[in-house]
Parts: sequence; structure tokens; C-alpha cells
Amino acid sequence: MIDFALVWQHKLFLLKGAVVTIQLTCGAVVIGILLGCLAGMGRVSRNRLLRAISGVYVYVLRGTPMLLQIFFIYFGVPQIYLAITGSPLMPSAMKAGIIALGINSGAYVAEIVRAGIQAVPKGQMEAARSLGMPHARAMKDVILPQAFRKVIPPLCNEFIVLLKDSSLVSVIGAGELMYSAKVMGARYYDYVQFLFGAGLVYLALTFVISQALAALERKLGVSEQS
Repeated sequence: MIDFALVWQHKLFLLKGAVVTIQLTCGAVVIGILLGCLAGMGRVSRNRLLRAISGVYVYVLRGTPMLLQIFFIYFGVPQIYLAITGSPLMPSAMKAGIIALGINSGAYVAEIVRAGIQAVPKGQMEAARSLGMPHARAMKDVILPQAFRKVIPPLCNEFIVLLKDSSLVSVIGAGELMYSAKVMGARYYDYVQFLFGAGLVYLALTFVISQALAALERKLGVSEQS
């Protein structure tokens, strides 16, 4: 049976893990949006080199497991850095987790941005160019504002997915929610109750974030059909 009293007794420890989960997610979202916007625009760029680099980035990051990417950032990059420079590099699990999650998220955000840009009717760009606008200015002033409204719903979904995927960072010892549940489970030799408690916290977080993002969508007047 699940001993809710024991879970409640250690609620602060679990909540501390939840705070770390939110920090991981927020940090990764910032990196993911920055990289995703750059790569997304690179995917539709007229420059072949930019298209190629962006395409390889998206293909590799979407085609390999996130767990592998986390291990590579935490274990592989320091080893490569040591081999090249001769100096040790010891990233914290938290920093490595944020970077790995952010880089992975950027690949998915890139496809969201690309789809949003391509969803804008081609006539918009043609009309802007016929008025004498350079391509870059037409993209900035005409295409991107329209694409922004279209990418908000899928970006909100990506934020929620990233929150749940942050649990993978527990494998390298980051003290997020899943790691906290595992620690308590090992301490009492009973994982069910603490995993159940962690699940409830995840549900609460995703519910609150979903409602907040839905309110943002309504405020901005966008929807999945826009």
C-alpha cells in the first residue's frame, strides 16, 4: 500500500526537486528557442550552407536519443576537451542537463519555426518584395510576425514535453524531481510511493503550465487552427 504519510513527511525534499525541474526546463527553453529560431530560419534560408548546417543539426538531434545526448554532453565533451586542451572540464550535472535539453529542444523548435514560416502564404513575400523591400527586411517585418502567431501553440506543447523530458537528467545526478523520488525510494527500499508522489507533482506542474499557456494563447488570440 502507498504510505501517503511518508510521502508527505518528505514533501519538501520532493518540492525542492520540483524547483530544480522547473529551473532545468526554463533554462532549456531559453536555449531551445534561441537555437530553434536560428536553425528554423536557416532551414528556409536562400543560403545553401546555412540550409545544410541547419538540416544536419535538426536531423542529428532528432535522430538520436536524448539520453545519449545527455551522456555525450556530461561525459563525452569533457573527455574531448581534455584531449584537445590538456585541461580538465567538469560541468555540473545541472549545467550539462540544461545544455543537453536545450540543444535537443532547439532541433524540434527549428521545425516548428520552419513550418510556421512556410505556412505564411508566399504572396506575402512577393507583395513585400514588389514594394521594394529587401528579402531580409520583408522576412523581419512581414513574414516573421505572421509566423509567430502560428508557432505559439506548438511551442507551448514543446514546453510541456520538455518539462517531462527533464526527468532524464536524473541519470547524471541532477537533483530534479525524479532523482529526488529515486533517492527517497532507495532510502526506504520502497519506490512505489515516492514515484507515485513524483507523478502527482508532474501532473500538477503540467496542469498549471498548460492552463497558463492556454491563457497566453487566448490573450494573443491564437489557436491550433490559426
